[in-house]
Amino acid sequence: MQAVVEIAGIQFEVEKDIKLTVPKLAGNPGEMVDFSNIIAISNGNDITVGTPYLSGTVTAKIIEHGKGDKVLVFHKKRRKGHRKLNGFRAQFSNIEITNINLNN
Repeated sequence: MQAVVEIAGIQFEVEKDIKLTVPKLAGNPGEMVDFSNIIAISNGNDITVGTPYLSGTVTAKIIEHGKGDKVLVFHKKRRKGHRKLNGFRAQFSNIEITNINLNN
């Protein structure tokens, strides 16, 4: 069974026992989190699409939190001598999908 789930505003295609890297979630490593924004579910050849969401939950376990690679943002205005360099490291969470429940 596969599902398309909206996590932190981004759509992910998930199935049981798959590991994902998503934007940082509230919670500590080892805790379980539920996602209720299920957009579509595929079970073999049966595809169910929500309008906009289906009723059900996707349960995941938070494995760890971390920071991604540094992204450099460079600003320059030509002929003005203006240069500016900013950078940031986006925070993320690694999760493992443990269960997909669909309420009929």
